[in-house]
Order: sequence, then C-alpha cells, then structure tokens
Amino acid sequence: MSYHIEDILSHWQSAPNDDWVLAIITHVQGSSYRKPGAMMLFHPLGRAIGILSGGCLEGDLRRHAQMAIQERQAMLVQYDASDETDVSYHLGCGGIVDLMLVPLSRDNHYLHFHQLAEQLHKGEPFFYQLTLPRRGTELANVSAKIVEYCDAEFSIDDFKRTGILHTDRSELVVPMRPRFRIAIFGGGLDAQPMVSMALNLGWQIDLIDERASYARNYDFPGAKIFKHTIDDLPDNFAESLDGIIIMQHNLDLDANALSYACQISDKIKYTALLGPAHRRDKVLEKAGLNLADFNCLFAAPAGIALGGELPESVALSILSQCHGVFHEAEQIALDKVML
Repeated sequence: MSYHIEDILSHWQSAPNDDWVLAIITHVQGSSYRKPGAMMLFHPLGRAIGILSGGCLEGDLRRHAQMAIQERQAMLVQYDASDETDVSYHLGCGGIVDLMLVPLSRDNHYLHFHQLAEQLHKGEPFFYQLTLPRRGTELANVSAKIVEYCDAEFSIDDFKRTGILHTDRSELVVPMRPRFRIAIFGGGLDAQPMVSMALNLGWQIDLIDERASYARNYDFPGAKIFKHTIDDLPDNFAESLDGIIIMQHNLDLDANALSYACQISDKIKYTALLGPAHRRDKVLEKAGLNLADFNCLFAAPAGIALGGELPESVALSILSQCHGVFHEAEQIALDKVML
C-alpha cells in the first residue's frame, strides 16, 4: 500500500462530505518514524488512511480525532518518548512528536483538499501552507492555501523540508511534489518485481517495450504500458519524468533507449542500464555515446551492491539507488546520520 499524499487524497475524494480529520506532524525533536509534514486521515467510522508512526500512535490519535469531530475544534497533541521509563504510548523512536488534528469541513473549505489534488496533478512542485492553531481554535480560523514557487513570499531554499514560517501568525509550510515517475524500458519477467516495488513506493510507472510478447498488461497491473518504438512515444513523454531504467537484454534496443535517455538527461535525475561494465561499453559504443554525455546520474552497472542475483534482488538494488538519488540522500549507514 502506498502512503503518498495523492493516494490519501484519493481516499478522501471518495467521500469528501464525511467528517474526516487531518492529522499532520508539525514538529519533531530528536528521532521519529515520520517527519514534519507527514499526514494521515481519520474517518468518523474509525477508518484511518496513511501512517504517522510504526503503529505506536495511531490508536490514540483515532481517539483524539473523534474528540476533534465532536468539539468541532482543532487539537494539538504531543507525544514525548524522550523519557524511556514512560511507556504510555510505546513510541519506540525516543523523540518528541508534535501534531495537530483538524476536522475538514465547509467552515475551513476542507483545507482546500480539492485544489491540493488538482495542483499535484499539474506535475509541478509547490507549497501547502497551514495555519498553526492554538489549542481549541475554531475550524473557521484554521486555513490552508496552495502557494506556487513563483508566488512564495519566502526563500524556497529555506523550505526544502517542512518548517514553520513565523510572520503575524505561525504557518506550517509543507513542500509538495507529485509522485515520482520512472520509465522502464523492457517488459520481461524480470521487470515484474521492479514495477511492483516501485508502485508500492507510490511512484508512477511507464513501461515501454515494442516487442509483441513482452510488457503484457496482465503481467504488470498498475503500470502504464507503451507498445511503441521510442520514436512513437508522445512528444510530451519526458515532461515530469524523473528517471529511466533500461533492461531490455538487447543491444540494439538498449542503445536506442540509452540515446533517448541521454537526449533528455538534463530533465531527469537518474538513468540506469542493466548489465556489467563490459556490456555497458558495447551499448555506449553502439549508441555513439560516452559517459560524459549524460547530465544526470548514469548508473551502469545499475544499482548498489546488496548481493543476490534473483530479479527481486536486482530490483531492490536498482530502486534503492534510484530512491536515494531522487531524495538527494547520501549512501551512508543510518547510524552515521545526524538526526
């Protein structure tokens, strides 16, 4: 199951007039499972969409959500796990997590969830700003707005991650972007776990393979399949594309796909070519390319060294590398990360 904001909004849009409650992390001290800006929804009948912890908080948050609905007020909640002797909530990360819960209603224009979904569909990054209420604030006084980069009244670089903007009132500024989108050239059996894992990450998957017996719809549920040559792809195919993975096991087809990836490498973040280094050199030669021709990270051999040779292991290796590139993460051990 994906917990991407677009999937959460999709659940809300199925019954937008119900008394949903938005729960969002506003601040974290120390470590926590999720970071500021993480959201989930609670339905009045008890259903929860999304996740804010490893399961430690959701039961108690459901109780607070019911109270917020009954009192028609925003609520502020803090969970403090810095005291290891307090096992009230069994929060295992050892940090302090602040959240706010806001019922969605006509009074606060449903926090502009309809517009939020529309803006995500446009494919460009933007900011979602929420008033930080005081305890017991009436719903009409909790507002939200969508701010495009060109209209931001603050430095975009200051809010690469969720933070609090202090002006005449405090607002939570959440950077938003549509789900990552990758194109996989090659619809063989070994692409199945790649597509499945990427979909579980909440990514959008385009699968391209012109060969008749490859990329069959029933083998790749959830992917958008193109049974075209590269020349027949839509003119706007590269728009909002984040990465390309090439795994067709055919020198000519891979060379064509690599040429295409090189042409748009200033628009994407990641290109991966399956196979060892000596095969990479053959594909580059056939395509008339050099490593220096790429303006994005070009991984060939694709992936990081995790061990294993089965398709699932290969998919995990490549998608781990791709995920790190998309999130601008260094490839370092978690115990070395400064929290």
